[in-house]
Amino acid sequence: MEELDDRKIKILKAIIRNYLETGEPVGSRTISKYSDLNLSSATIRNEMADLEELGYILQPHTSAGRIPSDKGYRFYVDQLMEEQQREVHELKELMIERQGKMEKVLKQVAKVLASNTNYAAMISSPQYNRSKVKFIQLTQMEEGQILAVIVLEGNVVKNKMIPIGETVDPEGLFRLNLLLNTHLNGLTMDEINLDVITGMKEQAGDHGALVSEVLDAVAQAIHEEEDVEIFTSGATNIFKYPELSDSQRAKELISTFEEKQQLASLISRTLEDSETEGGKNGIQVYIGNETPVQAMKDCSVVTATYDLGKGMKGTIGIIGPKRMDYENVVNTLKTLMIQLDQIFEKS
Repeated sequence: MEELDDRKIKILKAIIRNYLETGEPVGSRTISKYSDLNLSSATIRNEMADLEELGYILQPHTSAGRIPSDKGYRFYVDQLMEEQQREVHELKELMIERQGKMEKVLKQVAKVLASNTNYAAMISSPQYNRSKVKFIQLTQMEEGQILAVIVLEGNVVKNKMIPIGETVDPEGLFRLNLLLNTHLNGLTMDEINLDVITGMKEQAGDHGALVSEVLDAVAQAIHEEEDVEIFTSGATNIFKYPELSDSQRAKELISTFEEKQQLASLISRTLEDSETEGGKNGIQVYIGNETPVQAMKDCSVVTATYDLGKGMKGTIGIIGPKRMDYENVVNTLKTLMIQLDQIFEKS
């Protein structure tokens, strides 16, 4: 590899890529059309002669262009592997510094997935699923209103203004805060059952109705849907597949990726299926009409649920034709999920 300078490497890669696409020997005139080279045909011929002498390309017969040799293919494949390893390493480095850089990480994940699979890719920001109550603080704002500050696992803060039909003195408010935190700390909404609620109401005495109002506010705050960020890449890869590239179908798919509202329903469906079906190693496959997104009825969609711990979950998705390379797509997603688990060291 030390024999080749940057210019020879660019020309060799151009020869190999062109040959892989056409199966025809490649001449200097063809290579000169590559805009990033900016070299004359004469210069390219001289460089190709050097590459031939070094054994990276061959001339199958006189007056023909060149084709890659085994040595040339080996160089090309090794370069590709190095580039992929570099991308993975860069992705890991990004994830290690995830604080304040989550958006950058997710964009890079989508880009790498689209590049490695040749399909469209999407990834959602993590959402808090089955969050546990960490802390509740009730504060009297004005007559007839109490502000409930609800802190969930992962330090997610929800604020809820609760209209009340009774007056609560400071001591009563203190007792209510103590009661709520003693009984609810560490519980999910699923675990706040009738027995827990009945016990709290009995202890609250005259303020039993207020406890019900606070619990309703907690439930509403936890289940409120926040705007989920969705990052996409490779939407134009759709045009590579004839069955998806007719104008109307392609327009609908591209619109789906741009507007993203329908992608949110796909994310919700994926998280639900992951919960109800035990996740199947986190991988879900939707073929044709199985997908909840109307514009993707002619596609296959493979999704994975990534879990960063502490109730933080998100969705990774790859969208392509029904004849997609399922094995490669599933393996790619599994590998990425393992890397995410390792890097974030979920507890």
